[in-house]
Amino acid sequence: MPTYRMALEALANQWDDFRRALRKEDREAFDSLVNKARMHASAGTYAIVLDPSESAVLSMLLEHEKELARLRTERGGGGDGGTSRSREDGR
Repeated sequence: MPTYRMALEALANQWDDFRRALRKEDREAFDSLVNKARMHASAGTYAIVLDPSESAVLSMLLEHEKELARLRTERGGGGDGGTSRSREDGR
């Protein structure tokens, strides 16, 4: 059975045709996403999933969430991501 890191690289290789079809700026963004998955390879190793792509996508989402939180803080908009809702009926 391959390690998670090996499976992640195999997954990146499977996505290579898709990557090549992207425009240059999209390729750069795609490469950044794949690198975000690599940043969390240790966590992916410990996750018990049958499909390594799940851990890769979770790693990418985690990094995006961190970046969004950083941008919200810089902007001064708080870090709730718009999840707080005020009720119009006052209850």
